[in-house]
Amino acid sequence: PDRAPCRCLRICAELQELTAAKTTSNFFLFGMTEKSAGNKTKQNFLEIFCSHYHLTLDQEISCGWSADKKYLVKDPGGEKFLLRVSHASEKYPYKQQEFLALKMLEKYDLPLPKPISLTYYKDNEATCMLLSWVPGEALGDRLSKLSPMDQYRLGITAGKILRQLHTIPAPDNIAQWEERFTKKIDRRLKEYTSCSFCLPFSTEILTYITANRHLIHNRPQYFQHGDYHVGNMVLDKNGTLGIIDFDRADYGDPWEEFNRITWCAAASKYFAAGRIDGYFNGDIPKNFWKLCLLYICSDMTGAAAAAVSLGEKETAVVAQTVRDVFSWFEDLDNPIPNWYPCNLNQMSESYHL
Repeated sequence: PDRAPCRCLRICAELQELTAAKTTSNFFLFGMTEKSAGNKTKQNFLEIFCSHYHLTLDQEISCGWSADKKYLVKDPGGEKFLLRVSHASEKYPYKQQEFLALKMLEKYDLPLPKPISLTYYKDNEATCMLLSWVPGEALGDRLSKLSPMDQYRLGITAGKILRQLHTIPAPDNIAQWEERFTKKIDRRLKEYTSCSFCLPFSTEILTYITANRHLIHNRPQYFQHGDYHVGNMVLDKNGTLGIIDFDRADYGDPWEEFNRITWCAAASKYFAAGRIDGYFNGDIPKNFWKLCLLYICSDMTGAAAAAVSLGEKETAVVAQTVRDVFSWFEDLDNPIPNWYPCNLNQMSESYHL
């Protein structure tokens, strides 16, 4: 809900251009289309989609918190693609935004999924997004097998990629970040205090948010991945880092993207430190740390409320994240985590993307 106004404003201008460019094949420019068909499509839309693109369903991908269904599909030549299926009519505008964002990012030649087609089946209230396959193994599974130096280098790469994503400015007609994030903080706090799950150190987290929420005043807004952490990164056999899962893409304060560096630090403190050094190129602004911790605390309240609906396993993960944060940030008394800097910082000047 907190992302809707920004997304819709961006979609409006883009879709006016897309609609004007509609072709006789019923496909919009960039492969965007809507379909309303008979009972056959209503019952078998996934089969019909795959048949149209000559694809075969290989396997369902079950990892992640997204409500989307994700499938590995292959063409007749064996080439892999990712198919994401969303089952809710209200999600279609968000999927249009995600598709357009990925299309916009193609010119940067980054290791990201390439958008191929977006089809909405009205009768099923289902959206099918076809993307290129980003090869590799989940980065979180690989980091522990690498040397601390290589973990740090990959963090540098992740930070530099993020910096490039943040060169795309937000539209001029969106609300100021302070207004938007204030609403997000308040919504998260309301949901958290109303849910059945109480975070460890809950009082300290709420106190930190109250004392530091003024730091969001006058912050710039740029494109955001929306969920940037090791869980949405892969590493291929050549050591190339890939970034996946842009379904939460938005515009906002670039530094908010460090709200989930907690996931990175839990996997590797060297990777987390490298990500910060790669992003700032060794020149970290003084006001970064306290604002980063504010975003982390706010994100933890949001994660707590979301985890309740997902089950005990997820609430246990969130609780452990909170304990880690309190250890790293010395009970929130020190905004600089104890894993930063690491003893490999000298590499930040010599390693290049």
